[in-house]
Amino acid sequence: MSRSLSRVQLIGNLGRDAEMRYTPSGAPVTEFRLAVNRSRRGQDGQWIQETDWYRVVCWNRLAEFADQYLKRGMRVYVDGRLQLRRYSGTDGQERTVVEVVARDIIMLSARPEEPAEATALMPPTEEPAVDKDLLGDDEFEDVPF
Repeated sequence: MSRSLSRVQLIGNLGRDAEMRYTPSGAPVTEFRLAVNRSRRGQDGQWIQETDWYRVVCWNRLAEFADQYLKRGMRVYVDGRLQLRRYSGTDGQERTVVEVVARDIIMLSARPEEPAEATALMPPTEEPAVDKDLLGDDEFEDVPF
């Protein structure tokens, strides 16, 4: 039998502070947006900077960690898996969201109140089933760094 794999590794900057909520069963869930910059050559040979935005979702202990320590502009490494989620918007329109469900997060920049050599690593966590109605349909913000 063949195996399947869904794995994502990202390094980028937070677009805003992480926001924590709780599911109806009491499980903490934190969401944040991650901006990943990349460069490519245009047809004229000039370098073009592009930014891709990713929605990142954390559960349980990792959610509490993200809510406490991750702030806008911080550089982080995220290891997780891709997830497609479908829901109905407030206008009744069916929508699909692609998000990264984080398994590990490593802070690559210091927290504002700590020295630059500070980093943190959280161990892998177990994930509960995703509550499909929990997260909204926020658009990615265009935040310059």
